[in-house]
Amino acid sequence: YNKNKSKTESRGNLREELTCVICYDLFKEPVVLACMHRFCRPCITRYWRGTQGPVSCPQCRKQFHSTQLQTDYLVTAMVEKVRGSCSFVKNQEVKFNRALDSHRQKRDDIIRVIHKDEDKKHTIQRLSADLEAHVRAEFRALHQILQDEEDYALEQLKREEQEELEKVLHHLEPTEKALKDLEENIKVLEKASSPSEQPTLTQVKSRPCVQVELAPDFDANVFSLKYMAPLQYITWRKMFKSLKPGPSPLTFDINTAHPSIAISPDKTLAVESVTPIPYNVHQKRFLQCVNVLATQGFHTGRHYWEVEMGSKPKWDLGVASEAVDRHARVKLSPENGYWTLRLRNQSEYFAGTQPWSRLHLSSPLHRVGVFLDCEDKRVSFYNADDMSLIYSFTNGPRGKVFPFFSPCISNSPKPLPIHLLHHPAAALSG
Repeated sequence: YNKNKSKTESRGNLREELTCVICYDLFKEPVVLACMHRFCRPCITRYWRGTQGPVSCPQCRKQFHSTQLQTDYLVTAMVEKVRGSCSFVKNQEVKFNRALDSHRQKRDDIIRVIHKDEDKKHTIQRLSADLEAHVRAEFRALHQILQDEEDYALEQLKREEQEELEKVLHHLEPTEKALKDLEENIKVLEKASSPSEQPTLTQVKSRPCVQVELAPDFDANVFSLKYMAPLQYITWRKMFKSLKPGPSPLTFDINTAHPSIAISPDKTLAVESVTPIPYNVHQKRFLQCVNVLATQGFHTGRHYWEVEMGSKPKWDLGVASEAVDRHARVKLSPENGYWTLRLRNQSEYFAGTQPWSRLHLSSPLHRVGVFLDCEDKRVSFYNADDMSLIYSFTNGPRGKVFPFFSPCISNSPKPLPIHLLHHPAAALSG
């Protein structure tokens, strides 16, 4: 041990003797001055640059009238020898430093994953708190008679919140363990990389690094949809299944109806017509597509209405922007100002995205509820028989919109109508 220590000290002293006092590194092109002090040629040249008159030694301050430099070949050879003897040590240092950097990078990656999980957990908790406040506000409007329904909804929200939090914690625990193992490896590598200990990388025993995978992102929209729905109406429907009310009694706007659509006298039925209907020229009228709008338009507040299609094999319904082009054939999509649900071939349901999004429903739709939230820019569709959510557009309209309908052309001898449901008010007393 003492012999190795002596060699180490000797190498350290020699390296110190061969170090330039200007750049504090081993000599590069060493030169010797008349005062016998040595420097790197580039270093002393830079040091003297711009000096007027005699130059001086940076160490002893002795002055010289000549700036000619004498190469020290003996020191040059010694420097090369020292550099060669240090190559093995440097290679080891490089290996340890690379391993250390790799572990530190993995540690930083895991810390970022943990921070993301923590942010996700806070988002779930914050969103759950906001939704809880929303649920409470909805149920307070229904007073004590709906207290049981309110408690049930809050219990369900808490259960779903706990499920989401458990997913995060299930991912967080092994991630934190992986971080702990990496911290232990880093300590081992840091100790091994110290000057007093120079083992090879294969001699260092470290724990195997566990690969940490990113957890699936938390979808706040999906988590929120059930609780941002028209809860008062949904609960009221659950309590009074024999009644089928709709809070917005819509009527069809005759001036918007395509000439192939016949409107009933009370303006609640729209059906395709085999022969064109005589019409007055009006800028609001659809001329290329078999569409019709409701008379009532909305640009603020929250609104809900129901439409009965019965067993029609083909239809479109939803909302349309006031500014849609009514004289051209346009694809129904949010980009063109339409947020719709559609049926084709009697059993194929789609959300009117671009391209269409196929929807797989457990039962046919006979009545559809449409919920428009102008403040949250949301358009949602419900099965009006059981109030189950069908689809929700979260990138809803901005500005004024109108309920939109298309009975489509079915070529049936007896086409079925689209019916705007009007229900009498019902008292919520026991």
